[in-house]
Amino acid sequence: MRGRLGGTRPSRREGHPARGRHFDVRAKILGVSANDRPTGQQTQTYDSPFLKACRREPVPHTPVWFMRQAGRSLPEYLKVREGTAMLESCMRPDLVTEITLQPVRRHKVDAAIYFSDIVVPLKAIGIDLDIKPGVGPVVAQPIRSRADLAQLRDLEPADVAYVTEAIGMLTGELGSTPLIGFAGAPFTLASYLVEGGPSRNHEHTKALMYGDPQLWADLLDRLAEITSVFLKVQIEAGASAVQLFDSWVGALAPADYRRSVLPASAKVFDAVASYGVPRIHFGVGTGELLGLMGEAGADVVGVDWRVPLDEAARRVGPGKALQGNLDPAVLFSTPEAVRAKTREVLDAAAGLEGHIFNLGHGVLPTTDPDVLTRLVADVHESTAR
Repeated sequence: MRGRLGGTRPSRREGHPARGRHFDVRAKILGVSANDRPTGQQTQTYDSPFLKACRREPVPHTPVWFMRQAGRSLPEYLKVREGTAMLESCMRPDLVTEITLQPVRRHKVDAAIYFSDIVVPLKAIGIDLDIKPGVGPVVAQPIRSRADLAQLRDLEPADVAYVTEAIGMLTGELGSTPLIGFAGAPFTLASYLVEGGPSRNHEHTKALMYGDPQLWADLLDRLAEITSVFLKVQIEAGASAVQLFDSWVGALAPADYRRSVLPASAKVFDAVASYGVPRIHFGVGTGELLGLMGEAGADVVGVDWRVPLDEAARRVGPGKALQGNLDPAVLFSTPEAVRAKTREVLDAAAGLEGHIFNLGHGVLPTTDPDVLTRLVADVHESTAR
């Protein structure tokens, strides 16, 4: 199947995806993480620059990956996705594997991120939703009453067996390149479920949060359980780190976040803490929430482009690595401007305990992929130690 999807395959000698699609059979059978480290033995990915930076250890260069690095900016992605709906592509291990590997091959990024969508676990438990082109996730029956909570049953690993299969294939291909698993955070999932789709103002979401705080707490708690299982499945299949995306939480004031959101996000991070893999927390427009997002349990806090990294470090406090934070729109400017803005990010990160270079949000669909390739090379070369 991989051969039919096309694409070249770098060799293991080059430090990029290797041949083969084997996965850790012991992990699948015994339910342990492929990243568990027996005494005296290290996993292939353990000493990668990305995981070292997450652990706030010295690195040979600043590691780079991009949110939405696997997506519409790549012509090979558009070709392989042609005629296949988004949700269907997330449930086909062959497509997930190919799409996840594409930016690693092309850009030589320091980590792959599992190709999926934040609503996949909701679809897996039977929520009637679809991803509408140009709109986003649309939910047929929004959740706005206690009776509606019955739509949210527990997620079982068997519901997302295709995730286990795809990650097994990916870890065999990636070799020493780490794979990042991910999930949507409870608040953002709740917003989609309550609003019925994307929203600018989140009026239904906030009305429920303020008007029926117990129902809101029960909704987020149930979503935290679902999200926790989804991340555990990814880790046990071989993901080397996980990122919790809270795309819409920047709509909240800090006091509302602490009272109404932080407990559910903390529950997710606590649920996967025993695996020992780095946990990354990212949201958009969250400059006023950075300290609280770190407090929720993240090892790495993602920062959007609105707050310089040195200031973000002050807000987050010690003991956390940071990820970010070049404005994605900068990539449409001149090469000189891209280099200058990249240098600003790296200069602001100079005193950090740990830094992973990323954009301040996802790669925009019309971004020139060659600009991303040059950006990776520039960051690697300029930060080589």
